[in-house]
Amino acid sequence: MKYFLIAGEASGDLHGSNLINALKHYDKDAEFMFWGGDKMAEASSQKPQKHISELAIMGFLEVIANLGTIRNNFKIIKKQIADFKPNAVIFIDFPGFNLRVAPFVKSLGIGTYYYISPKVWAWKKKRVFKIKKSIDVLYSILPFEVDFFNKFDYKVEYIGNPLMDAIEDFKNNNPEIISENKKLIAILPGSREQELKRILPTMIEVADSIDDYNFVIAGAPNFDIKYYESFFKKRKYPVEFDSTYSILSRAESAMVTSGTATLETALFNIPQVVCYKANSVSYVIAKNLVNIKYISLVNLILDKLAVVELIQNDMNTAQVRSELLKTLEGGESREQMLKDYSKLIKIVGGAGASMRAAEDIVKRLR
Repeated sequence: MKYFLIAGEASGDLHGSNLINALKHYDKDAEFMFWGGDKMAEASSQKPQKHISELAIMGFLEVIANLGTIRNNFKIIKKQIADFKPNAVIFIDFPGFNLRVAPFVKSLGIGTYYYISPKVWAWKKKRVFKIKKSIDVLYSILPFEVDFFNKFDYKVEYIGNPLMDAIEDFKNNNPEIISENKKLIAILPGSREQELKRILPTMIEVADSIDDYNFVIAGAPNFDIKYYESFFKKRKYPVEFDSTYSILSRAESAMVTSGTATLETALFNIPQVVCYKANSVSYVIAKNLVNIKYISLVNLILDKLAVVELIQNDMNTAQVRSELLKTLEGGESREQMLKDYSKLIKIVGGAGASMRAAEDIVKRLR
């Protein structure tokens, strides 16, 4: 059968690659076309029709500035789907784009599957009605999402978190890295240009102020080394591309931009400081629209402030440094954070999400 997958961010590329491998397991004749990144390309042995580096646009003002590009992308993908004639289109997070494509796919009579539910519980709850109309099956990866969608009389399939698949696979294939023990602090600044510009400079200043630890930056594949070096001031830091799990495996603590990386860091049992800073106008708008207590997935899943969240003006060099020192060996917040992680890991569950989703998709199509 033929599958068209749409991912727009680095995390979606990771989960998309695991899903492609799982679909190949259940469907030996599977054919793929996709929008995604390098990991999906490796899994499918195909080039992306559009790379995630061209798709990640963050913030209200940035979206407005790129409206022409976004409209053109809709035209392109609609033609590609119509020409490819897939048996199923699989949407992977990326709701602002995917939920606008879904009704078109549905009108063609093609199966619509949403892998990794849009976070409509945080904001734009009215999107639930769009999902009910245009998505045949929605796969949830966060336990509290099931109850949320039940309130709208919409049954979702809870499959567990696919991050556990990726992490288990990494640990099984890299036992020598896991055994390393170095005084290392990970810098996870995100994969979007807007995130890097606003957050990485502060992270670098914090690193410059701490002499007893090594720091490594997790580089996104859509940027080159010179771009990261442009942020350096006091000294240079190694940048390891597409190596987030390797870095976390060797780290004692981490500075992490809010997003999927906060959960990945917790699942590796690495204490962290969560950082977030957006365009000031975008932040004000979002603050009035978003209805959640926390911004990190760790805190949302545990429903408590397990990891510190430094947002906007609070995300400054002095505060990030102070909170980071508390997460190091002997630090006052480290022990409790690790206890909370133990609870988190039990809630999230084990690996197998991508296999469960792929098996269900293939069964339904057949």
